[in-house]
Amino acid sequence: MTSEATLSGAPTGDTAEPTLFATMSTMRAMRRLRPDPVPDELLDRLIQAAVWGPSGGNMQRYEYVVVTDPAVMADLAPLWKRCVDAYLATTGKYAPAGMDEAAYGRMVAAIEYQRDHFAETPALIIPCYRFPEPRIEEEGMRRYAEELGAEGTARMGRIQERFAALAEGSCVYPGVQNLLLAARGLGLAANITIWHLMLEEEWKAALGIPDDMNTFAAVPVGWPRGRFGPVSRRPVEEVVHRNRW
Repeated sequence: MTSEATLSGAPTGDTAEPTLFATMSTMRAMRRLRPDPVPDELLDRLIQAAVWGPSGGNMQRYEYVVVTDPAVMADLAPLWKRCVDAYLATTGKYAPAGMDEAAYGRMVAAIEYQRDHFAETPALIIPCYRFPEPRIEEEGMRRYAEELGAEGTARMGRIQERFAALAEGSCVYPGVQNLLLAARGLGLAANITIWHLMLEEEWKAALGIPDDMNTFAAVPVGWPRGRFGPVSRRPVEEVVHRNRW
């Protein structure tokens, strides 16, 4: 019988590493997909995993566009190509600092493969979110200013656009990560991109997404052509700062 402690991830005395850790450590971006369709029931399980993710204020104002129609995918392929080519001509032109040139070349080759075969993508998931208009009251704003102080209030005024974007994104991306984990657990390949934002209005028009709905990613999903393998990431000792920077 599975205990509550086991379900919660609390220590049980068993030193075996949770399966989730193995899943995360082999969850590479998989861009080479087979054209075989992904059953709707599996795609629904991915969305269910996403819905289980936390949402700020528990507002749950997310929506997911799931594209599986080859005709729609063919319409999107030219948009995808334009976005990818724009990325490769600018930000993606050079390998990131510390990344091996050969490894970066392999990654670019996979990006180009996905670009050239995008119309064959079995499924594409677009996470969307519509953040509600804030309810602002005079008394609340007075207390807000008191708590932050003059300098803090002025600073918030300068970064309000960034704050709003992060607030909205924080309601979406935990669910997207759940979706990616679920895909890996089901043996499906997936990767998260935001390149579509370069032509977001065109994407929204092609998919009938309302003007007031923001899109946060384009996640191609399918059965992998290659094998899952260990991710290459910086070691913990290089990135952790204990108690303070």
